[in-house]
Amino acid sequence: MGQSVACRLLEERGYTFGVPERYIVQLMQRLADDVEFPHEIGLFLGYPPKDVCGFIENRAGGYKCVGEWKVYGDEDKAKKTFAQYRKCKEVYCAQYAQGRSIERLTVAV
Repeated sequence: MGQSVACRLLEERGYTFGVPERYIVQLMQRLADDVEFPHEIGLFLGYPPKDVCGFIENRAGGYKCVGEWKVYGDEDKAKKTFAQYRKCKEVYCAQYAQGRSIERLTVAV
C-alpha cells in the first residue's frame, strides 16, 4: 500500500516516473522554485507515505502523535521508530563527545 500511496502523491505533485534519479532532479527543481515547500520531501527522507499524505491533506493538523515527523498512520510503529532514532542519536552523541570524529561515525549502508 505504501508504495502506491507514494506514487500517487508524487504523480499528483507533477513528478514524472521513470529513472529514480529523475525524482531527485525534480525535487531539487521544486526546492529551487521557492513557490511552495515540497512536503513530499518526506517520502525521500523515508517517512511513511500515509504520514506524508496526512500532513499535506490536514495542513499539518490533526495528527496522532509527533516525533521526527507528524504521524497520521501507524502510531505504534512510528513510536518504535522514534525510540530507535533517539537511541541511535544518544550513542552517536556519546561517541562524538568522547572524541570520535564525524568521519569515524559515518557508516555505509
